[in-house]
Amino acid sequence: MNTRIYYTLTLCAFLLHATAHAQGPYLTPEKLWELGRVSLDDISPDGRTALYGVTWYDLAANKGKRDLYVVPVAGGEARPVAAFETSVSNALYRPDGQRIAFLKGGRLWEMDPDGSNARQVSEEPMNGFRWSPDGRYIVFIRDVPGEPGARDLHPDLPQATGQVYDDLMYRHWDSWHDRMYSNVFYVAYRDGRLEGPPVNIMNEPFDAPLNPHGGMEEIAFSPDSRYIAYTCKKSSGAAYAVSTDSDIYLYELATARTVNLTEGMEGYDREPVFSPDGKRVMWSSMATPGFEADRNRIFLLDLRTRQQEELTEGLDLSAHHPRWMPDGASICFSAAKGGTVPVFRMDLETRKTTRITSGPYDYAGFGVAGPGTLVGMRMSMSDPVELYRIDLPSGKETRLTHTNRDVWDPLRLGQVASRTVKTTDGKDMQVWVIFPPNFDPEKKYPTLLYCQGGPQSPLSQFFSYRWNFQMMAARGYIVVAPNRRGLPGFGQAWNDQISGDWGGQAMQDLLSAIDDVRREPWVDNDRLGAVGASYGGYSVYWLAGHHEGRFKSFISHCGTFNLESWFGTTEEVFFARHDLGGAYWEKDRPKTYADQSPHKFVANWDTPILVIHNEKDFRVPVGEGLQAFQAARLQGIKSRFLYFPDEGHWVLKPQNSVLWQRVFFQWLEETLGTAEP
Repeated sequence: MNTRIYYTLTLCAFLLHATAHAQGPYLTPEKLWELGRVSLDDISPDGRTALYGVTWYDLAANKGKRDLYVVPVAGGEARPVAAFETSVSNALYRPDGQRIAFLKGGRLWEMDPDGSNARQVSEEPMNGFRWSPDGRYIVFIRDVPGEPGARDLHPDLPQATGQVYDDLMYRHWDSWHDRMYSNVFYVAYRDGRLEGPPVNIMNEPFDAPLNPHGGMEEIAFSPDSRYIAYTCKKSSGAAYAVSTDSDIYLYELATARTVNLTEGMEGYDREPVFSPDGKRVMWSSMATPGFEADRNRIFLLDLRTRQQEELTEGLDLSAHHPRWMPDGASICFSAAKGGTVPVFRMDLETRKTTRITSGPYDYAGFGVAGPGTLVGMRMSMSDPVELYRIDLPSGKETRLTHTNRDVWDPLRLGQVASRTVKTTDGKDMQVWVIFPPNFDPEKKYPTLLYCQGGPQSPLSQFFSYRWNFQMMAARGYIVVAPNRRGLPGFGQAWNDQISGDWGGQAMQDLLSAIDDVRREPWVDNDRLGAVGASYGGYSVYWLAGHHEGRFKSFISHCGTFNLESWFGTTEEVFFARHDLGGAYWEKDRPKTYADQSPHKFVANWDTPILVIHNEKDFRVPVGEGLQAFQAARLQGIKSRFLYFPDEGHWVLKPQNSVLWQRVFFQWLEETLGTAEP
């Protein structure tokens, strides 16, 4: 049969099946986009009200819009306070609590706390902002031009599209360098208006916050409004591409003097936070240059004596997002631990650290609402993000928002279980197993091995809008998700082992997990698949050459296929250099290239494979997927290539996401057979 005709017929059959499936109370790709995506913006100065945003998506229009809501921290009904035709972001209470400011269309707006009297404050373009504690200033970020581009140098060629680059970092994640840089400004504020021209405290061709994922959490005002601390990596070109050496800079408004607080610390230093009395500043810090997944420490600096110390010394945790408690005697932070991301509290005098939250879920972030109260964004594999109040003395957690009650609560979900598996080197490995909603232990189910990316990204209780385990379970698949070597939350030695050994023990851990679970009578060993993205995609390619007949189907999304070509085209070279052990042309060539590059084992491929890759993915460029698909097709292996010209490392657009899911499940049904929940 003609391949295109066969594909069309199977697609029609799949869509009919998907339509019938959608009629039941199960999670579907379309249902995911009915969910409102909750994120915490701020807590009122009196600690009584949480201000948060919800992004609602219109699948038909292929876009989303973010509105603002408030909810009492003590509990009660949430209510909307800002819903315009366009999205709003970065909402903050004014320090006196009398107004709420936010960004709409890249401009600063204000409104009363109940949402009334909304008006635009200024025409100044802003990408993010913060208040000074006394309310007299606003610090904000915006892009400024740097070096001239080709059109600037050749004004007689206005239609020319070429760009000329003389150094590295000419592209980053999903964007080509446009010769614009994010700089930090401050401007005076009074009675709902900005006064005087903004002051650029940098005037440098460097980005603050860090490009491309840094935000206003990397900029802070001191409590007396005298200083601005900000995060910046002041290097460029090849030096930038091979380094993680960002620093914390302290700018004094009165003198325009800037001091580097972390000079000589060569790893990532970011997220400065002043103590309530303004005498100290803490921040997140990594020790190892070029290692983006190093243990994240919390450092403290006395601004008077300039003495610094690591607060987390001796803790085998990677701590993130530290926050001061109001009395300055303790801090709270989050850290991956045992397959979850809980909140911890540290007493600064004794250094005693206590785990506050303990359930099978993650906290994606939190804010301080008072001496003993936090408000956090909680999620799990079985629940999208909602806001919870956390009582520090007791650890009690109380749900504050019910954004998705009408959509989510009627769905039938599968059980999520934790399992301990013994690895080939005798270690205990935590493995998540997700079961179909109507699981019957007397039946046999097709089973998917999920390969986590990173390679050092936590496989915790995250809620994903693409790799959603409950949606896979709702299609009738058991999902096996192992916390293999290299994943945070199980000690730094477990995390670090994968560097320089991508195809070694981590791959054995994956096989140990699926081999352990497939001994269960409810696993259909003739219908096993392996799926994953990024390093998880690398894992799928590696398994395709080494699985010894275990699997009947593979799906790799934006995976690394050829380590040499990947090293030569990825943009943050520090990551590749550290994790592979160096460049492939070095005299002492790292063994990774010869022994652990998936393309070396393509001759062993014999199993159907779906390759997904995106044009704007510059972390793992599209050529990796093209090579893998071509290798499969030239060997006559059933394969398919799903390509998105307008997506980066992730698939973010609503209709692209639904297409991704449809092709994903269609492939599984073709290669593993129809599964029912």
